[in-house]
Amino acid sequence: MKPFLALVLATFLPASLVAQDAAETVTPALIQPGSDSDLSEFLWKNRPVVVFADSPDDPRFHEQIERLSQGAEALFDRDVVVLVDTDPAADSVLRQKLRPRGFMLVLVGKDGGVKLRKPSPWTVRELSRTIDKFPSRMREVEERRGS
Repeated sequence: MKPFLALVLATFLPASLVAQDAAETVTPALIQPGSDSDLSEFLWKNRPVVVFADSPDDPRFHEQIERLSQGAEALFDRDVVVLVDTDPAADSVLRQKLRPRGFMLVLVGKDGGVKLRKPSPWTVRELSRTIDKFPSRMREVEERRGS
């Protein structure tokens, strides 16, 4: 995609390969291009956080990606996958469904419903607190405690 996105993906790719060797399971990259993604592929498995921008040079986009990258462990714990779309001209499936205007952060639940829309960057702490209030997340935490 764009040079910045390639740099971000290149940063996480070696980490996921190391994790794959250590755990012998495939660890998906936290940040993925959203241009060819459909929300249905994450249904009941992940909580997509979709980051839209009109350009990969948008400072809010850079700030959001940096914040998400710094809190990757907390996001993995909550089954979050980050999808980025910085090309409005491509009119991706994500753009058609979520209809962003400029920069937008969208949190989608495991059930496929839009849970949050924000026109400015959010911290991982803010996202985590929001996710932790979901009934499905509370069940996940209880199940982990019980086992």
